[in-house]
Amino acid sequence: MNHMQSAALSAPVTETVLLRFAGHNFEPLPSGALFWRAQSTLLVADLHFEKMASFARKGQMLPPYDTAMTITRLETDLRRTGAKRLLSLGDTFHRPDSSSLLTPADRLRLDTICDTVECIWLSGNHDPIAHCIGGTCLPEIQVEGLTFIHHPSKGAKGHVSGHLHPAARIAMDGRTARKPCFVHDNRLMILPAYGSSAGNINILSPAFFGLFHMPALEVTMLRPRPTTYPVPTKRLVNG
Repeated sequence: MNHMQSAALSAPVTETVLLRFAGHNFEPLPSGALFWRAQSTLLVADLHFEKMASFARKGQMLPPYDTAMTITRLETDLRRTGAKRLLSLGDTFHRPDSSSLLTPADRLRLDTICDTVECIWLSGNHDPIAHCIGGTCLPEIQVEGLTFIHHPSKGAKGHVSGHLHPAARIAMDGRTARKPCFVHDNRLMILPAYGSSAGNINILSPAFFGLFHMPALEVTMLRPRPTTYPVPTKRLVNG
């Protein structure tokens, strides 16, 4: 039995932070994934597989290890949570043809994930068409009154999305810290980018203007294990 096939036998993860959104409970993980225990579903956004390989094709010779690192992160979260479904909220691959750039080893690991748990891959702006790995490719999906989709939109209600790679910068005691984050106002939630090579954008930047009802904003920042942590919005700063 390999390490992925033993996922269901692993003890479920215990997190001290519970994220309540639109009447549902979620567990934000330090990796940037969101575990929906009631649906046994692991949610991730913006994996950007083969980003470095795409850059290499343009002459930018960067270490091509990002996909393997992201897959390791996925394997770990699936094993720790015991999730039976993986739902990726778009931009799983960095380019529409990036699945053809997978190394045999990385393709085998992704095939194992697809054989072990139900995989649903939503389309994003980087991968708008179906790719050739296993699982189901969809533009969006609705589950228990929530809509899962790549692009966040103004006025959305009950939407969970990715795309913007949110991060928060906080100021406290004369020091600042910046980390990727989960952000929501109980109508719209945006997950941080999960890919090891993905960047991030401050949630106070213009890219986020008009998306959230600020008085209701809740921000949960990533940090090293064992947990994530919520931060007061009054501590948020630009930069």
